[in-house]
Amino acid sequence: MAEFRYRSVEEHRRRVLGLVPLLPAEDLPLAEAHGRTLAADAVATLDLPPWDNSAMDGYAVRSADTRDATAPSPVRLAVVGELPAGTGADPALAPGQAAAIMTGAPLPGDADAVVPVEDTAGWDPSAPTAGTATPASVGLVSPARPGSHIRRRGEDVRAGQVVATAGQPLAPQRLAALAAAGISRVSTRRVPRVVVVATGSELVAPGQPVRRGQIPDSNSLMLAALVRASGGEVVHRTRVSDDPAELRAVLARTADSSDAVILTGGASVGAHDVARLVLAPESGGGVPLEAADGTGAAAEHDAGRGVPLEPAVRFERVSVQPGKPQGFGLLPDGRPVWSLPGNPVSAWVSYLVFVEAGLLGMQGRAATTPRWYPATTVEGWRSPPRREQYVPARVVSGPGEPLRVAQATERGSGSHLAGRLARATGLVRVPAHTDEVSPGDTVHYRPLEA
Repeated sequence: MAEFRYRSVEEHRRRVLGLVPLLPAEDLPLAEAHGRTLAADAVATLDLPPWDNSAMDGYAVRSADTRDATAPSPVRLAVVGELPAGTGADPALAPGQAAAIMTGAPLPGDADAVVPVEDTAGWDPSAPTAGTATPASVGLVSPARPGSHIRRRGEDVRAGQVVATAGQPLAPQRLAALAAAGISRVSTRRVPRVVVVATGSELVAPGQPVRRGQIPDSNSLMLAALVRASGGEVVHRTRVSDDPAELRAVLARTADSSDAVILTGGASVGAHDVARLVLAPESGGGVPLEAADGTGAAAEHDAGRGVPLEPAVRFERVSVQPGKPQGFGLLPDGRPVWSLPGNPVSAWVSYLVFVEAGLLGMQGRAATTPRWYPATTVEGWRSPPRREQYVPARVVSGPGEPLRVAQATERGSGSHLAGRLARATGLVRVPAHTDEVSPGDTVHYRPLEA
């Protein structure tokens, strides 16, 4: 009987990223690009700000006119105009003159400073008409420093400067920056169209009567939501029995309308594991030890050494807990397909560790791995030796306190504990070289959206 080696988490993820195709680019209006990934650098078309403008409501002045201003003896300037935001006026200011100016309004060419209205003589913020009328003159109680309260043209961004780079997601704040820089259209990667299939004759729709041996299908709903959170579009979600013909029919029917497939259930070595029977019927469920010497199947993952990746779907043992049985490869039509374990916690972890990275890679995302943060655990547990462990976790610290976490369940990372996933706020990662976590230890924590 052949012995098998485990793939490391990084090896399996590297194979995923090495095989997933990069989706084509398409131009979109900025208003339709939220959540997309930039396919090319976004370059400013104008200076930001486009012109020198006021940072305050107040008065545009010639600083030389204010040199002698003091509180006991204010300097009084004649107000010759009012400049609201949006005006194109550029009134001339002779010595001894000022212009009332609003925040954002262009600075007159003759002015070199702005005096806030709060710093003028007689300003009374409690007056009912404070700031609503333009006076004939204004008294200044202190000298104005040249350049004070002025936003200079191009101090934020210059025309021709890169505002956002290819591979960055178009989050709301990034969209705002592009719009401010005069950009109206962007080149983005197309959204991956994904098919989600839950396999197993035991599955019924949520809410349907459950007889002995049956369970509700929770995985397809969870995976579809995760796909959308990763920027993908679920074009087909279904469940099939353990009859291989049903899965083959779904794969054929969706070939022209999707870019990727995610299966859950049937990824191990059981007699009815339909995903393995359809996608890789000859798979032994792992990488033989005799091929792990730098040649053959165990070495082909290393694209960094120039070894081409074998695209065929393979079912392997990965040194992760939960989620040891993993299937991945390319279908004959070129679509990447992930076959994940059927236990809900295993499917959740497997998506976050392996599938998410692949879908982000298809979108050309510069960062395909999440950020993990140090946290203190308030309890201890055992971790399987030589396997990277991912534990559903919940934050137990209060706002503003150092981050402290606990297991989301009292029974570790049991892969079947679907109901207790509702308590999880994120994941804790335990390295493969650690076999025990103690209270007070520092662990790696990844927060997830509520």
